[in-house]
Amino acid sequence: MEVNIDQTHWYDRVWAALIFFTRLPFWRLHEPPKECYQTVVEHWPLVGWLTGGVMAATLWLSAQVFPTSVSVVIAITVRILLTGALHEDGLADFFDGFGGGGNDRQRILAIMKDSHIGTYGVIGLILYLLLLFYCLGWLPPRLAALTILAADPYAKMLTSQMVSMMPYARREEEAKAKVVYRKMSVVNGISLAVQGLLPMALFIWYTGVAWEALIFIPALVMYFLYLLIWRKIHGYTGDCCGAVCLLVELSVYLTLIASSTLMDQL
Repeated sequence: MEVNIDQTHWYDRVWAALIFFTRLPFWRLHEPPKECYQTVVEHWPLVGWLTGGVMAATLWLSAQVFPTSVSVVIAITVRILLTGALHEDGLADFFDGFGGGGNDRQRILAIMKDSHIGTYGVIGLILYLLLLFYCLGWLPPRLAALTILAADPYAKMLTSQMVSMMPYARREEEAKAKVVYRKMSVVNGISLAVQGLLPMALFIWYTGVAWEALIFIPALVMYFLYLLIWRKIHGYTGDCCGAVCLLVELSVYLTLIASSTLMDQL
């Protein structure tokens, strides 16, 4: 029997997001109505509290017994295992589609749907992981862990805006996960903002870093990626959301490092 989304409980929607965005066996404990999966992006930053928290804890604890470089690799590996490389898969498909599809919308969508990884996807993943490794390795372990706690939910919050900014690029039956996210209401948007901004606000308050660049540069990265996606395929896909999330998160680390370097030079 079909259920009205608005009649479902909030905890069912959160539970659906945890099942959808992680590989932890939450489904063994409770299976929410299938309609709840249309709302998972509304709680994506909340899932980031879990994935970012596990990654941050892994990095900090590992750094107590291993060199920083080893700790960073362990932390990245743990998050990939936790999410089932869901976003990394989207990033590879994004690079393949937008790198090899030219300006042909249907070709871009077809390449992204292909399960095989191409040259652009391989090179894109390598460059992304190298940048992530060196960014986290450059920061002291404690600061790196705190930054992850803030960057993961914040990137997911910014990326979730794409669902309201443009339509789904395919037909619902063509969706990889068989789910098309619903448009967010004002209340949902406020909830999303709290989920993503609260960890970032606490991070800025605790560390005293310059907040302007850390807030606005990742937002600009998301906006320019949105413009690229809109120009190329006139809508979002799950792969696009995963790719934008990782690239926006990476921009937080790059912005923090660039800001610190510039401050040291003044």
